[in-house]
Amino acid sequence: MDISAEKLDIIQRICEIQDDDLIDLIKNIIDIPQASKSDWWDQITQEEKESINRGLDDLQKGRVHSHELIREKYEKWLKD
Repeated sequence: MDISAEKLDIIQRICEIQDDDLIDLIKNIIDIPQASKSDWWDQITQEEKESINRGLDDLQKGRVHSHELIREKYEKWLKD
């Protein structure tokens, strides 16, 4: 099936949908290319940006610990 035929098939199937939630989902999927044009960095708060920058600074200065080290240190609190 070529792309034009696939598009027509999708349009026909959408026209038959009666479920509002499914229509909303389809609209969200269609809007994804528009939403992806914005940078997530522009969508977060200044406090979140500062927190990320502090983390990056810690990483560059070697102030980090491995996941394994932290799990060993706090394992007694992590057990079920």
